[in-house]
Amino acid sequence: MPFVPVSQLQDYVGKELGHSEWLTIDQERINQFAECTGDHQFIHVDPEKAKHTPFGTTIAHGFLSLSLIPKLMENLMILPEGMKMGVNYGLDSVRFIQPVKVNSRVRLALKLSEVTEKRPGQWLIKAEATLEIEGEEKPAYIAEPLSLCFV
Repeated sequence: MPFVPVSQLQDYVGKELGHSEWLTIDQERINQFAECTGDHQFIHVDPEKAKHTPFGTTIAHGFLSLSLIPKLMENLMILPEGMKMGVNYGLDSVRFIQPVKVNSRVRLALKLSEVTEKRPGQWLIKAEATLEIEGEEKPAYIAEPLSLCFV
C-alpha cells in the first residue's frame, strides 16, 4: 500500500490509482462462497442447470465479487503515513452491471474520490472501484468503498 503524508492525501483526489492483478473466478471459489453464505442458488453451483440460463454457465455471486474489493485494492489505495489501523466503513453505492461467469478473469480499477478528516487523526477515504472482466466491454460492478484510517 502506498503511504503518503496526511498533508498530501487531497492531492490524490480524482486520480486513477491503477489496476490490480488479474484474478480467475473458478467454480471452487464460487462453491466455497456458497458454503460460507448458505446461498446455493443453482445459477452459482449447478453447472448443468446453469447451461440452460441466458448466461450458459454458472456465475459468481454478486457479493462474492464485491467481497474481493479489500484484497484487490490493497496495493493500490493511497493511505495516510503513520496509519495505526484501517477499517471497512461500508459502501456509498454499488451497481451490479453484469455477472461474472465462471472461469472469468477480473481485476479492480481504483480511483480516489474523496478524503475527509472526520475527527483529528481519523481519515475517511472514499474510492471508486470498478471490477473489470477480461474481454468484456462492461464491468461487473462499480462501487464506492469507504475506509476509515486511524493515524
